[in-house]
Amino acid sequence: MRAKNLILLGLVLLGTIQVFGQEVRKEIYVNFRVGKGVLDTTYLDNAARLSEAVSFLENVKRDTTLTLVEVTFCGSASPDGSLLINRRLAKERCLALENYLREYIVLPDSLITRCDDVFAWEYLARLVEESDMPHKDEAVDVLRNVPEFTYNSRGVMVDSKKKHLMELQYGRTWFYMLEHFYPKIRNAGALFVTVRQKPVAVPEPPKEDTVVQVAPPVDTVAVVQEPDTVVAEPAAKKPFYMAVKTNMLYDVLTVPNLGVEFYLGKNWSIAGNWMYSWWNSNKKHRYWRFYGGDISIRKWLGKKAAEKPLTGHHLGVIGQIFTYDFEWGGTGYIGGKPGGSLWESPNYAVGLEYGYSLPVAKRLNIDFSIAVGYWGGTYYTYKPLDDHYVWDSTKKRHWFGPTKAEISLIWLIGRGNTNNGKGGMK
Repeated sequence: MRAKNLILLGLVLLGTIQVFGQEVRKEIYVNFRVGKGVLDTTYLDNAARLSEAVSFLENVKRDTTLTLVEVTFCGSASPDGSLLINRRLAKERCLALENYLREYIVLPDSLITRCDDVFAWEYLARLVEESDMPHKDEAVDVLRNVPEFTYNSRGVMVDSKKKHLMELQYGRTWFYMLEHFYPKIRNAGALFVTVRQKPVAVPEPPKEDTVVQVAPPVDTVAVVQEPDTVVAEPAAKKPFYMAVKTNMLYDVLTVPNLGVEFYLGKNWSIAGNWMYSWWNSNKKHRYWRFYGGDISIRKWLGKKAAEKPLTGHHLGVIGQIFTYDFEWGGTGYIGGKPGGSLWESPNYAVGLEYGYSLPVAKRLNIDFSIAVGYWGGTYYTYKPLDDHYVWDSTKKRHWFGPTKAEISLIWLIGRGNTNNGKGGMK
């Protein structure tokens, strides 16, 4: 089984269909980011590959002439780096690919097999054979004939294929492969689907002593049956990442607010928020008027962001526009034109934003953010007197410092936009 898996993993990047008698094997590969075991559907052409895999499996299950024989999942890593880390990455990649497909397709456990190989030696050997690299024959000889690991009688490893490769031409062969070949096999996951054509029942011929009666010809009307219309199967839908949120700090201050965020791809997103409140009590001259919004462009960073969109650290630029009226029986402050709309001389702020989005449930995050920048605009002070509000002064705001604080409850919306465990992609 190990030799078979090595051959299969070597063929993974071809993405072909191979026919063996009445069996057909479909091979599809996906890519993983360097050092990552989490499947990112937005990375390279993973979305198209995964869509192809889902569509193929759906077609096989619907085709009454085919039998699903085996579905094999593999993960691989290149020979450079720690063997322990590579084994973990290969296992994680294999599991990530299996979890993704089984989310869309029901697959019995009896049909599932998994590769336990780490390195795609066979595929590396073919890459070397097809190249014009220096000292190619020596490298091929090691790849084809030297065991992956050699152990002594006490079970201690004393030699390996990797060691021989690193010693060829004082390391020049190893570094050539590291540059030209390893990127192709370093971060891959493979799917092998084997299907078999169901046997077609053939009627037995009549025995020799059987008398076959032939009916006399009669007038007949030929009926021409139109061929069935072939409807193309829809491709599997791509993941979609969106968030709806509310800033709980504003909620505590009785300022209802709502925001949305859309993932743009390549760890970029755009977010917008709106808030509105208008509370007053004329008897006590209490006002709490605040409304406006902001928009920000964010870049997501770090390990968590690479594993799952809209998760982990983020940096961004933010622009805000708002108006307000605060007065609790003493001096009142109005930001923007008194009695005017948001667009008539509002207050505004621009700055930089930093935050961290923490997964807390399958579709819930909590985002901690703060914005620092410049706050400008005109504001007015006044004093409540009897049933009137007496203007006191007009001033210009020039503030450098924090312009927004956020502890938001995030609801993740969209296909595939779920947390797994502590935030890994499901």
